[in-house]
Amino acid sequence: MNETLDERDIKILFAIADQETDNTKTLHEQTGIPKSTVHYRLQNLKDEGIITNDLYELDLEEIGLGLTVISEIWAEFGEGYHERVGEQLADIEGVNQVYFMMGETDFIVIGRLTSRDMVEGLIEDYESIDEITRTSSKFVISTIKAYEGIGMLRNYSQQSFLDSHGSPTDGT
Repeated sequence: MNETLDERDIKILFAIADQETDNTKTLHEQTGIPKSTVHYRLQNLKDEGIITNDLYELDLEEIGLGLTVISEIWAEFGEGYHERVGEQLADIEGVNQVYFMMGETDFIVIGRLTSRDMVEGLIEDYESIDEITRTSSKFVISTIKAYEGIGMLRNYSQQSFLDSHGSPTDGT
């Protein structure tokens, strides 16, 4: 994990994800960070390999999302349960993908997480959904292929990233 990301870098990454642009004026307006600093930080994020190309794909290991958890979820059957439970699962921090399934498993959920503590929180969040009857989660050992675009940052709070990088907030 890259230990050099600070609050400004994280704000810029989240602004790119939110605005879907790297326009320095737009990012400045979103973050309050001076345009020259935004430009400089963007270049550093590219030079350090955190932003890997012009599509803003991310090296998830470098930004601290090194743990992938795939979970099977079983839920109580009922009218509209797949929408209710699916939306609740989708709202859990760190969850990137939710699939309603045919067969014995009701849902497959994929999350990219920053730490084992976040994994524990994920499981607790699953257990807090009344209609879920059982879960089975697995850690991914090695990723062969995955989409790692910057838009997935919308599934996280900036504070989680600040905490995982040990970055104090500086109020900008």
